[in-house]
Amino acid sequence: MKKFIVTGGAGFIGSNIALTLQERFPEADITVIDNFSSGSYENLIGFQGDVVAQNVVECDFEKYFGDGVDAIFHEGAITDTTVFDQQRMMRENVEGFRNVLVYALKHNARLVYASSAAIYGHSRPPMKVGANETPANIYGFSKFVVDNIARKYFAGAQAPIIGLRYFNVYGPGEKYKGKMASMIWQLGQQMKRGQRPRIFKDGEQKRDQVYIKDVVAANMLALDATKSGIVNVGTGKATSFNEIVGALNHVLKTSLEPDYIENPYAHYQDYTEADITTTMRALGYAPQYDIVKGVGDYFAATNFE
Repeated sequence: MKKFIVTGGAGFIGSNIALTLQERFPEADITVIDNFSSGSYENLIGFQGDVVAQNVVECDFEKYFGDGVDAIFHEGAITDTTVFDQQRMMRENVEGFRNVLVYALKHNARLVYASSAAIYGHSRPPMKVGANETPANIYGFSKFVVDNIARKYFAGAQAPIIGLRYFNVYGPGEKYKGKMASMIWQLGQQMKRGQRPRIFKDGEQKRDQVYIKDVVAANMLALDATKSGIVNVGTGKATSFNEIVGALNHVLKTSLEPDYIENPYAHYQDYTEADITTTMRALGYAPQYDIVKGVGDYFAATNFE
């Protein structure tokens, strides 16, 4: 019987991973670790496994998992890019990862962890792992340090360590992120109320928007990866905010024009686009959802509730 840990498992991505593992491995022993600071129990409705209500930084993995596990999916972290408390961000994200890594190395457990496109900062797309890694905020820097730590153990680890550098993820389960939920969810809320969607002037800022089902698929593929490494998880195609509004108008059957506002964020990433060449080669990853298909599936599944 396989044993899995999902840290941050009550959060957006973690809960989708936990529920997919349960579906794919119905006999598996799956444990979620989450302190419920930003996740919600509602994301785990239907989950049949155990839940450890702990902060990953302080969790005693030996106490709960002394016999070892097959794989750890590490999603637990502060993901709010508006948190500017550097000590808190570094402690939660870096030391939390270190705690997980020490346990994984000791027990030869496969480790699949969440990295971030925030590492690239304002560098020009297409963004490639190992090139122009210049984070523009403390969140991106914390993930940059996590990747640096992971790289030190790639060669010596008995089981692969795989970093998945997520771009802009959207889909069911994200509403509990509040202000950090995707623009797709936020604009969908506005448009459902009949309001014009508010986006920054001139709406041509572009992001690589990747649907949650593609992100979960990348995590599942990482279970079969034969080598350690860090790869991008995106679609490989940037989408403008104007295009997002168009996709939302299509699924909502509305014709609301954007309400353009000033952008108050100096550190804002205007353009992100993942180079997924290595991801396709290393994991066999092939994204299935472009913005139209992803937004349509999202709406059909949740009505953006």
